[in-house]
Amino acid sequence: MELYTPVLALIVLAAAFAIFSVIMSSIVGPRRYNRARLDSYECGIEPTPQPVGGGRFPVKYYITAMLFIVFDIETIFLYPWAVQFDELKLFGLVEMVLFIATVFVAYAYVWRRGGLDWD
Repeated sequence: MELYTPVLALIVLAAAFAIFSVIMSSIVGPRRYNRARLDSYECGIEPTPQPVGGGRFPVKYYITAMLFIVFDIETIFLYPWAVQFDELKLFGLVEMVLFIATVFVAYAYVWRRGGLDWD
């Protein structure tokens, strides 16, 4: 049971902090409510009515999201290479140059096709 004591202490500390934060925010927080603040959008902008089907997002939104995910994941692949750079020697360098060249070709293709324009 001694092995679990630090874990249990951390759980108790986290729960105490969460409860303390909720209680203090209700006590100390401002109480100036108006109609815009009580709406479903709290930013103060009046919400526009949505169509029955839920509305449609433009395809460009999804393409931009997919491009972000693809380039973000490709960037994550650089971290293990950077950590093991000394052990990989020339083979690792050649493989990473090929990988970065492939990413650059994809980036140039998206740029030429106008995928990065925010119209």
